[in-house]
Amino acid sequence: MKLPPYADLLGLSVDLEPGLPPLLTMPFTDGVTGRPGFLHGGAIGGLLEVAAIAALQQALDAEGGGRVKPIGVTIDFMRGGREKLTRARGIVTRLGTRVANVDALAWQDAEDRPIARARMNYLVMRAG
Repeated sequence: MKLPPYADLLGLSVDLEPGLPPLLTMPFTDGVTGRPGFLHGGAIGGLLEVAAIAALQQALDAEGGGRVKPIGVTIDFMRGGREKLTRARGIVTRLGTRVANVDALAWQDAEDRPIARARMNYLVMRAG
């Protein structure tokens, strides 16, 4: 799976598991540090956005491909991201003809204790 170039800047890697949306991981490095000992909110937001795009691209590829453009983003920060590996996964909640809705969740210790979540809307431009 090809991730956007911003994923390289964040040090993201992707794990593809059969039957699941892509799982992204982001290591804690100086490049994603905000206040001492914590992730920068922009890095968390970037991780959520890339996770959403990866999930949406996977769903679009299953239907013949296409491109996407974000048209709405809402991020809720629930707790501070600490100095450890952070994971995120996007879930396509609706893939329409022209608009898609995707939820994304970021966590560190346990998926049921998220550090942030995003609700994203995308304009879909299908291939062909």
